[in-house]
Amino acid sequence: MRCPYCGSSDTQVKDSRPTEDHTAIRRRRFCQDCSGRFTTFERVQLRELTVVKKNSRRVPFDRDKLMRSVQVALRKRPVEPERIERMVSGIVRRLESMGENDVKSDVVGKLVMEGLRTLDDVAYVRFASVYKNFREAKDFEELLGQLSGDDGDLEDMQHD
Repeated sequence: MRCPYCGSSDTQVKDSRPTEDHTAIRRRRFCQDCSGRFTTFERVQLRELTVVKKNSRRVPFDRDKLMRSVQVALRKRPVEPERIERMVSGIVRRLESMGENDVKSDVVGKLVMEGLRTLDDVAYVRFASVYKNFREAKDFEELLGQLSGDDGDLEDMQHD
């Protein structure tokens, strides 16, 4: 593992332990050259996923990007970090378990919406407004109507 400070490959693992949800190994590392300390996480990856965007562009799946998107939707919301981590890990497992290396971006978006709906209504609406590209107030009204009706059917939402 290369040191993020000096780029040296002469690093040592000083401590390893599982994360709280046991989905990764947290490793504390030490650089022999610059004495820098840093943490890495090791996760099981069942397959290399590629996200196929709406414009047919293909990009490697990035778990960190998924986590950042979820965290933006949940900013300043009272949701424990462990629940967020479990939700994101669950989405990744579902994507990997689909049996395909190529995953449409719509599928990822729907899984995130399902997860956020169970975590926090405000985050769900925030994410939906970007994901569904809301353009006017009535788009929010329709979503809020569905949310208060709690029919649970995400497919009913119009998708531009």
